[in-house]
Amino acid sequence: MEPESPSEVMPQLAEAGIQQSVVRLSDCIQLMLADLVHANPTPENLGHPVSDVLMYDPLDTWSSVDDRIILAVGCSYGSPDFDQLLHRAANSNAAAVVVKAHGALMEQLRAAAVRHSLAVLVAPDAADWTRLVALARASVMGAAADSVSGVRLGDLYAFANAAASITNGAASIVDPLGRILGYSTLPGQPIDELRRITTLTLQETTQPAFDNDFKAVYAAPGAVVVPALDDGMARLALAVRAGGELLGSIWIIDPGEERREASLVALDRMAPLAGLHMLHARSASDFGERRNADLIRTLMDDAPHASFAAAQLGLDAANGLAVAAFSIARPETGSLESVRDLHRLLHLVTTVCNVQFSTSHSALLGSVVYALLPSQGSSPRAVHARIIQEIEAYSHTISSFPLIASIGGIAARVEDLPRSRSEAVHTMNHLLSQRARGIAGPRVALFEDFQIPLNLLKIGKFIEDNGLAGADEIARIQARDAEQQTDYLDTLRAYLATNGNISAMAAQLHVHNNTVHYRVGRLAEDFNIDLADPQKRLWLWLRLTTTDLAAQ
Repeated sequence: MEPESPSEVMPQLAEAGIQQSVVRLSDCIQLMLADLVHANPTPENLGHPVSDVLMYDPLDTWSSVDDRIILAVGCSYGSPDFDQLLHRAANSNAAAVVVKAHGALMEQLRAAAVRHSLAVLVAPDAADWTRLVALARASVMGAAADSVSGVRLGDLYAFANAAASITNGAASIVDPLGRILGYSTLPGQPIDELRRITTLTLQETTQPAFDNDFKAVYAAPGAVVVPALDDGMARLALAVRAGGELLGSIWIIDPGEERREASLVALDRMAPLAGLHMLHARSASDFGERRNADLIRTLMDDAPHASFAAAQLGLDAANGLAVAAFSIARPETGSLESVRDLHRLLHLVTTVCNVQFSTSHSALLGSVVYALLPSQGSSPRAVHARIIQEIEAYSHTISSFPLIASIGGIAARVEDLPRSRSEAVHTMNHLLSQRARGIAGPRVALFEDFQIPLNLLKIGKFIEDNGLAGADEIARIQARDAEQQTDYLDTLRAYLATNGNISAMAAQLHVHNNTVHYRVGRLAEDFNIDLADPQKRLWLWLRLTTTDLAAQ
């Protein structure tokens, strides 16, 4: 549904208990978040009252523009249409004109604004006019109705509480991808199992694009009743739009027959302000996620600036921190669905960490979600293990592919976080590698669970990178086995695994004791190996073990 004009909405907002205030141009500019540059920011211009927004077409009949923001689509500096628009706008007491420079110098635009004593706002050339209209209209309403029960613009959790209070039912705010942007927490309001799951995972169980209830809500001109399914509760729901763009929807647990009609009316009347809150929250969220990711990347990659990033994040590293790494084991990456899964994973990790620690420092970097986990209490590793197990248990709600997660060791100082991250990533990659090779194993782990094999893999890589193996006994045995189909390598592997116990070797190799004696003798003689030498045995064991681990 197209948004109503601010002049039509204001009385409705008042009836719904939404506070109003005088709208000034400076308020609208602050709320639009559109990188507008004011060419003539005089106190008189900034204080000009604003009542509405108009799209200007030079071919249309000139109408009243008193106290309105005019968007000059298709008008460029120096053209007759541009000069005529500024002249008419100034003589008709317009609040401001929004233009694009399209190559004009700021000094030229400022001179034109001063000449006409008019507020001229310059939008980026790449800005989308449709989005600017939506933001401008929403900002006018938002400046006039700057709070619902004291709600700060963009705080969708507080707005959901206000909506729940007005409609008498638990509220959830959902974006078009099915992500939960905010939900109410008022005590005493009933909820069902679906509500519990979606608020924990911050994700609808079925994507809106494939859900008939969402489709019906999007097609309706206003708030509607959505019947209950199975053992769940009925909902009141409303699609939220701004300038024709679908921003999401609001869902209210049905408050009952006596209150239903009044709640539907209240929900309809909140639609314009809901759009403003969602626009504002989207801009703030995008900026917040980028900033959070940049700071966390600095913590783990840029040691000289790590302390600054920690201060910006408000990290409490007094008892140490551990880096957790999460990934989804998909056969392909880079698709739209894989990106959506990762963003759902980020929200799941953030929610669980918020519940456990009352705060969360998490970010999506590349294809990995990272979280910084405080080390609290007497058994921090037990808490860390429980957190990744809990996240893994709920991961089926965000993706059909398995979640792989690991946690690095505790970093006593902020400067040690790169080590913890490296441990987490190596452990996670080890788990992913095992799964890719069809080896059954855990999906989540602490670094210490695989510390020994991971360290051995590092030793194996060091041996390979530095050419320490060369044509040693292991290489010669591998070549003989491949050439003559012999089993010398298996014999040596069994010898080292059983410390040379002939009976244990026979049982492991499923041969007679005499056969083992013969094979060991031939092994020592043919390859000139002194199996009584402890250093030789250690080297052979390292080579075999690291080779076997690398093949897993």
